[in-house]
Amino acid sequence: MSDKIPKSFDTASREANAAGEAWRLFRIMSEFVEATERMDEVRPAVSVFGSARVPAGHPYFALAEKTSRLLSDAGFSVVSGGGPGIMEASNRGAHFGRSPAVGLNIELPREQFGNTYQDISLLFRHFFARKAMFVRCASAYVFLPGGFGTLDEFSEVLVLMQTGKSARVPCILMHGTFWRGLLQWMRERLVGEKMINPQDMELVQVIDEPEGVVEAIFKHYEHRSFQPRAAEREILLNL
Repeated sequence: MSDKIPKSFDTASREANAAGEAWRLFRIMSEFVEATERMDEVRPAVSVFGSARVPAGHPYFALAEKTSRLLSDAGFSVVSGGGPGIMEASNRGAHFGRSPAVGLNIELPREQFGNTYQDISLLFRHFFARKAMFVRCASAYVFLPGGFGTLDEFSEVLVLMQTGKSARVPCILMHGTFWRGLLQWMRERLVGEKMINPQDMELVQVIDEPEGVVEAIFKHYEHRSFQPRAAEREILLNL
């Protein structure tokens, strides 16, 4: 008996796979279209990141909630991942402020569930579409302590700004003691071994006080609008 796949079966299999991929691409496109339309409503906005595992009552939770409330009262929509932990704290702070609390939820096998403080809620299947929305609307980024997901977003934001694929906006790390070791390693290894330029470290600010975060963002935009310039909009189309 031959172990070769019959030609007719192979052709049918390829056609079925191609059809499946085509429908998957349409779902991805629809995800981008829906999210883009909704996110255009929320500017100016600040994207806030942090651990899903921080419980209510933890100092990090309180820090995220206070910071987001101040940002919301200052006129910024607050965008989080929509889940528990610091994401919930961020949405909660914004929800009780003047501006919308936005949740960009992701379907995961475990750990993620939507919090109840989302004034605008979007659901994504694909991480890359969700990441694009965090960047597309952000006038600033705030990073609180977190794990791999937070570090992934932090690294991606820095790469986009470093390479000119997004505008250089405030990128703020909160609770400096948590980030101290990472920043020291970046200076010693990445700068020290010429993996990045010394001035690339200027992309990052460390601010511990919520009031200082709001002040730093307004200072950055002191002489310009929060709305992206025409050239910046064009850059965002090519993320």
